[in-house]
Amino acid sequence: QVRLVESGGGLVQAGGSLRLSCAASGRIDSSWLMAWFRQAPGKEREFVALITWGGGSADYVDSVKGRFTISRDNAKNTVYLQMKSLRSEDTAVYYCAVRPRPGIDFNAYAYDYWGQGTQVTVSS
Repeated sequence: QVRLVESGGGLVQAGGSLRLSCAASGRIDSSWLMAWFRQAPGKEREFVALITWGGGSADYVDSVKGRFTISRDNAKNTVYLQMKSLRSEDTAVYYCAVRPRPGIDFNAYAYDYWGQGTQVTVSS
């Protein structure tokens, strides 16, 4: 069993930055994926970024490439999402998730463990 706790959300002006953290409790295998998703009001949950726990390979949705960076600290069992040049369309609840098996997947249904979410609001 894996428990995830997100933090770091808040209100920021357009063009600003935020760093989200996701602390995981429980054993994380090196082959697993850690990801960030987001969900805006009235919209479906959307993939944002993922990272392989062991190798650190990352991938992003096109809309955040060059602005967001996902990273992990294996010693702290924590994944981060550094967000820069934020836009109003980045406003959403951001969720951390774990896919407890190998294989890249951008679909929310492929992830078994989820955090409670943290609100990010970007004002224009």
